Amino acid sequence: MREINVPALGLVLLVGVSGSGKSTFAARHFLPTQVVSSDFCRGLVADDENDQDATPDAFDVLNYIVAARLRRGLLTVVDATNVQRNARAELVRLAKAHDVLVDAIVLDVPEAVAIARNEARPDRAFGGHVVTRQQRDLRRSMKGLRREGFRKVHVLGPDEIDDVTIGRERSWNDRRDLTGPFDLVGDVHGCASELRTLLADLGWEVEYDEHGRAVGGRHPEGRTAVFVGDLVDRGPDTPGVLRLVMGMVAAGTALCVSGNHEAKLVRALRGADVRRTHGLAESLEQLAGESEEFRQAALGFMDGLISHYVLDGGRLVVAHAGLKEAYHGRASGRVRAFALYGDTTGETDEFGLPVRYPWAQEYRGSATVVYGHTPVPEAEWVNNTICLDTGVVFGGHLTALRYPSRELVQVPAERQWFEPVRPLAAPTADREATALDIEDVAGDRWHDTEFGGRVKVPAENAAAALEVMSRFAVDPRWLVYLPPTMAPAPTATVDDLLEHPAQAFADYAKAGVRAVVCEEKHMGSRAIAVLARDADGAERRFGVADGTTGAVHTRTGRAFFADRAVQAALVDRVRDAMAPLFDELDSDWLVLDCELLPWSAKARGLIEEQYAAVGTAALHALPALADVLATAGTRGLDVGALARRTDRRLANARAFRDAYVAYVRPTDGLDGVTLAPFQVLAAEGRLLAVEEPHPWHLERLGRLTSPLLTPTRHRHVDLSSAADRDAATRWWTELTGAGGEGMVVKPAHPVGRGVQPGLKVRGPEYLRIVYGPDYRDAVDELRNRNLARKRGLAEREHALGIEALRRFVAGEPLWRVHEAVFGVLALESEPVDPRL
Repeated sequence: MREINVPALGLVLLVGVSGSGKSTFAARHFLPTQVVSSDFCRGLVADDENDQDATPDAFDVLNYIVAARLRRGLLTVVDATNVQRNARAELVRLAKAHDVLVDAIVLDVPEAVAIARNEARPDRAFGGHVVTRQQRDLRRSMKGLRREGFRKVHVLGPDEIDDVTIGRERSWNDRRDLTGPFDLVGDVHGCASELRTLLADLGWEVEYDEHGRAVGGRHPEGRTAVFVGDLVDRGPDTPGVLRLVMGMVAAGTALCVSGNHEAKLVRALRGADVRRTHGLAESLEQLAGESEEFRQAALGFMDGLISHYVLDGGRLVVAHAGLKEAYHGRASGRVRAFALYGDTTGETDEFGLPVRYPWAQEYRGSATVVYGHTPVPEAEWVNNTICLDTGVVFGGHLTALRYPSRELVQVPAERQWFEPVRPLAAPTADREATALDIEDVAGDRWHDTEFGGRVKVPAENAAAALEVMSRFAVDPRWLVYLPPTMAPAPTATVDDLLEHPAQAFADYAKAGVRAVVCEEKHMGSRAIAVLARDADGAERRFGVADGTTGAVHTRTGRAFFADRAVQAALVDRVRDAMAPLFDELDSDWLVLDCELLPWSAKARGLIEEQYAAVGTAALHALPALADVLATAGTRGLDVGALARRTDRRLANARAFRDAYVAYVRPTDGLDGVTLAPFQVLAAEGRLLAVEEPHPWHLERLGRLTSPLLTPTRHRHVDLSSAADRDAATRWWTELTGAGGEGMVVKPAHPVGRGVQPGLKVRGPEYLRIVYGPDYRDAVDELRNRNLARKRGLAEREHALGIEALRRFVAGEPLWRVHEAVFGVLALESEPVDPRL
């Protein structure tokens, strides 16, 4: 049985006359979704697969589908006659436009067989002359088919069509099966001694031959080295570098991509007329001292180097000059050119060298891209890409990246081996280049979160969030997290209460949660504190070099105080209060979830304009109404029911006033302001929000002593213990009876999807503020409130918030962090009852 291989990522054209069996062949060897049929496309546009008048429109549809699939990296098979060169040319052009390989499979059957098959099909009304014409076109095409841009042309005779297997051939750059760990090494440029030192520092055992020459290496932990190219030129020992790397690659302990210097050296060794500049002359002179056998082996090795590798399931891409996302795993001349030389603006700088286009600034891919080519003083991350060429041959360093840990390891150059044409410059991208762009959030967006699955942010939610982010938010470099909304406990059904701890306990028990923490719910304003230990930490981790060391912002990302001096003083006070925590967690930065007290410090305008206005109006109008009704009663009018209702409403109004006044206290700037922290969300290298149980957070925060801090009182509850539940319920009754807002019930340990991150259980008098003075007279009606949307919103926002922190802790670019932060803010515009 004959076996033929087609590209796993590419285009396959089935070529043959009508009746040659292309559709049957396609159905036998490919998935239905992989096959794009011209007959099917005719049916789409004309309701008749045999309507030849619809052919132009049908092929417009076919080409569109083919282009979309190739853009998405999917194997695509075109089932059409494809016997004419112009029909094939458009499809070959599409393959080249998407940088994929294209094969042709020709089903070469006798003309009489094809005619007989068509005559046996009632839906084929055309005569045999059509097949004759197609057969003539096919014969004419066969002479030059292989020169039309096909990688391979597979011709199957009538006896082979039914006895063939189709294999999928991965491209040479597709090594997704290799998962590491890897040691990625920057441009070596003939610095063999520094390379040996670097490998030793990385834990490699370098192997030597009888002449003392390094000829290979292995790592005791099974790591794989990956060289980003430019092994040769400029340095003192190009043959030594080649001998070592060639040995490692041959032994399977290393991979290497081609650099532009290897490509030029190959041309020179083959006798091409190339300029012997930029270190080429030195390499040729050094290689002249080697044996002819070694020169030929080195030539074969360098000539066989490919442009880039896709590794670790597609999560890592290595290319000498970098590679934009659209080219990952693709194969074409322009992909190789980009990988070897990068992209240029067409201009030259003052040194006569090409100006590189800063592709990394616009990179939005999920794969980490590691490259070299353009020497920089220090390796820095820009949008999940990093350049490892730190100019060892120019007196800088030889740098390696340990993957996946992202640890950088460097050794200094032993000396300056070559004078650079221009000074080493830092990466052209600055921190702003990693910030969110409107294209990152426009339209419907699906976000994959590690702890909450896929979360959709609809396009219509984005407008309001864009307004806040662009005009009102704090410096976006500090905006690494927004807290989720919180759903209330399921509605209570006893007495005239709307919320009660029993429902929260039952809800968590049903979800399989065994223990919860009941926290006092502070009546303040939700605050997120993002703090750096000092100015150096702020610049290193957040890219903020203006002397500020953090931000304390609202749940929508706004600064708490319009007065910048007051806002800065708040940050300083919070940072000083958290000083012991920096040391305990061995971190130069922290992200904290808190409540800023009192409520009136931030919400004074809301209190005066909304709550106080209602209370004042009621307390002026209702006593006057009561007096009028009393006078009417003395005159014998039957107003008793109305008078009793008015008295009750007056009592409710007084209770309403007392409820909001309890959360008002005088403040002057920061005088009278306190902060109640209740969770340490993240620190250097740690996503504490999901790594540690909630009691851990409260215990550590409870140790802090500062006049600024208000402790968060709490209770631990074993849900299987009726005594624990009853004690917590009594505590809630005491809190709310003394004017407290209520409590928040949270799982004691991190939980997965489908479980609420927290449930608020608010007291009846606080709910009077939320629902109005007379709400307790309408509890039965309010019990019909629908909590499903609010609960779903809380889960989605929680997943996005934790994802934002996860990305920040992992060192992902700021735009990736802001994608999730923006998603939380956008979901806040969901049409959910704000009283819930």
